[in-house]
Amino acid sequence: MKYKLIANIARSLLLANWKQTLVAAIGVTFSITMFIALLSFMSGLNDMLDNLILNRTPHIRLYNEILPSTRQPIEGSVQYKDHYNFISSIKPKNELLQIHNIGAIINALKKDDRVLGIAPKITTQVFYTVGAVDLTGVINGIDVEAENRYYYFKDYVTSGNYIALKNTPNSIILGKGAAEKMMAKIGDVIQVITSKGERMPLKVVGYFQSGISDIDKVQSYASLNTTQKLLGESNNYITDLQIKLKNILLAPQMAKEYKELFEVEAIDIKTANSQFETGTFIRTLISYAVGITLLIVAGFGIYNILNMMIYQKLDSIAILKATGFSGRDVNRIFIFIALSIGIFGGLLGLVFGFGLSALIDQVPFNTTALPTIKTYPINYNIKFYLIGSIFSLLTTYFAGYFPARKASKVDPVVIIRGK
Repeated sequence: MKYKLIANIARSLLLANWKQTLVAAIGVTFSITMFIALLSFMSGLNDMLDNLILNRTPHIRLYNEILPSTRQPIEGSVQYKDHYNFISSIKPKNELLQIHNIGAIINALKKDDRVLGIAPKITTQVFYTVGAVDLTGVINGIDVEAENRYYYFKDYVTSGNYIALKNTPNSIILGKGAAEKMMAKIGDVIQVITSKGERMPLKVVGYFQSGISDIDKVQSYASLNTTQKLLGESNNYITDLQIKLKNILLAPQMAKEYKELFEVEAIDIKTANSQFETGTFIRTLISYAVGITLLIVAGFGIYNILNMMIYQKLDSIAILKATGFSGRDVNRIFIFIALSIGIFGGLLGLVFGFGLSALIDQVPFNTTALPTIKTYPINYNIKFYLIGSIFSLLTTYFAGYFPARKASKVDPVVIIRGK
């Protein structure tokens, strides 16, 4: 009964100053709305940028890097075994870039329960011949189906059909920038020359666009068989193994494990994209900082309004205390007022925040640099709505706590005597 009476008194005070109450609620609503919309947009932007990199990057990449031999012939000599041998101008080992014993490695990876999938790849430098001009390029020989299954290859093929790379012999999908430089249309045949001088005609069956223009000016894709034929190598010639894991967090540990086990170079996705992750963290931090600042500003607005209400209602507070209400009861009344403003404004803010996010999500965003993006990116993660709700309650509670404590200490005798 007592709490019901406190609630009725708080409601009367709220309605008696409804204009001030409305202003405070609008402040909370605006803050929560912008908090939700800002975090949803910035998180969506981060996800978009992450996907541009992560969708095309293996969790672990195995490759064979040509390095100078760590053990030189002189170190095996009995005559000089007790000497310090200083060797300069060491040349790299004379061997191919291919991963040796590829069949056994693939079988071992397929048996590893932590591995989701494997996509073999061949990377080779070539020249695209255009009349009398040779343009530098890179051909990526891929297993078309595996590349599409694990790295969303078809999403980046803006013209033509990605599966034609598998079904059409001696075919190529050119980077958009490379195709524009060569003025090569789908169906045209271009000449490709390897670093060894081997020449091969390839039919253009599509255009590829990654969103990074410097890459699209040189990069192209062909099937594994076509690339092996171009290089004059056997069917077991593979230069890269792209590994997708069931748990990306295991990548650094497993990269070290595979490097020792298979005696190849291994790089994990975190190491390969460390600078990119730093940028994502900073953008997220700025978003949260701005959103929380908006909520704190709204809290100061509620604090000022409740302070003014206390000065205006000193007579009412004195009468309440004179008729038997304790300081704790008065404290509860003003806390109830603050939380009412926070709950009402917060709920409206969540609704308007979702509405504003949905509106942004429908705004067209067409750019040739990002062919897979059609509208502005939005992340509807429920976490943002929970954080907004909690902060609106905390902010309004503390905004009401200090004025409420001041009201609870009002001496009714001093107020009534002054009147």
